[in-house]
Amino acid sequence: MAQSYNYYPVAYLQPEDGIAVLGVGLGKYVVEGEQAFRFCPAYPQLDMVSAGELLKASQRHFYALDLGRDTVDLFRGEDATLARLDIAEAERDGALAHCASVWDADDQQLRPGLYRPGPRVVNFMNVVKYDQMPLARVLRTTLDLVREAMETPVELEFAVDLGPDPVNRKPTFYLLQIKHQLQDSEDCSLDGLHPGDPSLLLASERCVGNGVVEGLQDVVWIDPTAFDKTQTPALAESLERLNDRFRAANRRYLLLGPGRWGSRDRYLGIPVTWPAISCARLIVEYALPDFQVDASLGSHFFHNVTALNIGYCSVPHPSSTSRIDWDWLRTQPEATRQGALVHSRLEQPLRIRMDGRRGICAAFKP
Repeated sequence: MAQSYNYYPVAYLQPEDGIAVLGVGLGKYVVEGEQAFRFCPAYPQLDMVSAGELLKASQRHFYALDLGRDTVDLFRGEDATLARLDIAEAERDGALAHCASVWDADDQQLRPGLYRPGPRVVNFMNVVKYDQMPLARVLRTTLDLVREAMETPVELEFAVDLGPDPVNRKPTFYLLQIKHQLQDSEDCSLDGLHPGDPSLLLASERCVGNGVVEGLQDVVWIDPTAFDKTQTPALAESLERLNDRFRAANRRYLLLGPGRWGSRDRYLGIPVTWPAISCARLIVEYALPDFQVDASLGSHFFHNVTALNIGYCSVPHPSSTSRIDWDWLRTQPEATRQGALVHSRLEQPLRIRMDGRRGICAAFKP
């Protein structure tokens, strides 16, 4: 799948550079948001996540047509004809040779090809970076042509057949579907940011994600006046227990915290794993006068944030264009407080807009 507009740009990427998502096997794996490989067709040499993060989030299984069944139960829907197989099956069949790399634990790097022992990582390095087939150029050209023709951001579904011997046989690119980019269909535009507006709980001039969030009545936040950076591991444990309760109740929340969420360095933020904050719908990293850390904008949870269309914002300090109304938040009813970790339950829901075109976000008070 490829999209002409990327609402989660990293590093020097611009939203207009687009995004592509690749997986081994049938497209069901990609379109259902499983752990697939992402790259920018305009800058295929850029690693969107670190090699270590890619190792943890690599494709582990794939879908294929099950040709061994004598009968098919069509009442099961499209899954009736499919088999879910371990990625090792693709390697045994020879289908993984040009789609994966091997993790070199000694050098902490990924080596293209499967010529050495070690964990397999599906990152299409030979295709994307080394131009075994010019996929990045094909996608970039196709996205530009279709977007210009349709005069709107577009999404492509495609397939690539590398063949049994892609070195001596030309790969084949199949364009399967062209459609309007769904995330772009909702009006999420903001008429600029006005941090002094008393109706705003949150204003952020640096945000990734796009969409309107409604129905959030819960705010989970780290009280900046009680925050102690030496206690971040304890905060991570408390937050995971609180998130478990949200999961059991099928509720979502706005999450506010200092520094980097998911940082491995406990002194740069709260070292949570994704299961500890999985019920957050919008995640905010804020800075303090004595705790200034470069924002991560979701780099530690890149797959989860992008696949689930979760907003991720930063609020620097000082800033004339971004702010959190702490005074108002402290007046709201507290459901629980454990040290610096606070769960506020609002009487009415917030209204949140993430303007992905401008990279800004606003959370309006009830």
